[in-house]
Amino acid sequence: MRRQLKNAFYGWLLFLAMPLLSLANEQPEALLKKGNAAYAREQYKEALTAYEQVLDAGYESAALYFNMGNANYKLNEMPSAILNYEKALKLTPGDGDLRLNLKLANTKITDRIEQVPEFFLNSWWRGFIFFFSANALSVFNILCFFLGFALLIAYLFLIDVFRKKAAFYAGIVLLSLGLLSFVMASVQSAYMGKRQAIVFSGATDVKSGPDTKQKTLFVIHAGTKVDIRESSNDWINVELPDGNSGWIPSADVKEI
Repeated sequence: MRRQLKNAFYGWLLFLAMPLLSLANEQPEALLKKGNAAYAREQYKEALTAYEQVLDAGYESAALYFNMGNANYKLNEMPSAILNYEKALKLTPGDGDLRLNLKLANTKITDRIEQVPEFFLNSWWRGFIFFFSANALSVFNILCFFLGFALLIAYLFLIDVFRKKAAFYAGIVLLSLGLLSFVMASVQSAYMGKRQAIVFSGATDVKSGPDTKQKTLFVIHAGTKVDIRESSNDWINVELPDGNSGWIPSADVKEI
């Protein structure tokens, strides 16, 4: 795996995200350090146990899921590795290292599903939208709107013509950037709201309807990512990246 020691850096990020003054947070901090130390000693099961306890304590971050995915990968638990990488990717969609690790994990599973060809402008737009995290876009949006309105207010009171023009145009530019970041965050939010899952059953028959007696259309295997389109009792209708769809038992997958 690329940059195994990146866990330590990500661990510090998670640590900084925890309220430092709360005594209740001492246990998660200790568990995180314990998990990172176990990972460094190549004790991946012990590392996973510690990371899962951090999750149980109510803390969630891309860094934590990234670490868990790395530990799963080392244990050759590819469905779990892919699930954790996908969870991390939803929180930090622009992380190149994370995408690389996810790509490596996907080479270790049975199914090789080709995605439906996409128009290059759509691909470029999606890459642009997800270049920044939702949190970064939110902060940038607030700053742009605040500074933009402040400059427009200053424009009303300034006397010097050059400064008035500079304040006006700078304010318009900042408000435009704020609007763009708002659109990007909205698109990200809509994408994150999609229900997706990873298959955990060794082999799952995809049926034409939500019943075991229905015709088997094709078979998918553990580690495959699916979009969930609808649910019916204990069945879900899923769609694959290549556009094929059908029904599988909901117990065969874990949602991202």
